[in-house]
Amino acid sequence: MQRAVEDHPAAQWALEIGFDAVQVDCTTAVVLKILDNKCKMSPGEMAAIMAIYDVVHHRSPPMLGEAVHEAIRAFRHEASEAACASIHQLRVQAEAQILKPVMKNYKAFLRDGLFG
Repeated sequence: MQRAVEDHPAAQWALEIGFDAVQVDCTTAVVLKILDNKCKMSPGEMAAIMAIYDVVHHRSPPMLGEAVHEAIRAFRHEASEAACASIHQLRVQAEAQILKPVMKNYKAFLRDGLFG
């Protein structure tokens, strides 16, 4: 893990708070949305989410599965056409798997604890 990522204030916050499996999955879903260019957050908020993802994605067995993390790694390494298609499909699946109230609670958690 790069030291610069760990030094990001959002990463520090995430490490201090500790994320459960649901919060890790929600973070992963938001990362998929960012990578699929469907996210409406500011660039600073997106950078914060990416920093959080980098320090928490390995915690708790994810509902979304390790294949999602592998696809994110591949996309971040090289955003090929195949990687883009994979990210899009995984984003759609993640949005279908995570219930809207769960994601709404996660966004409130971020807003109150990090962006508040």
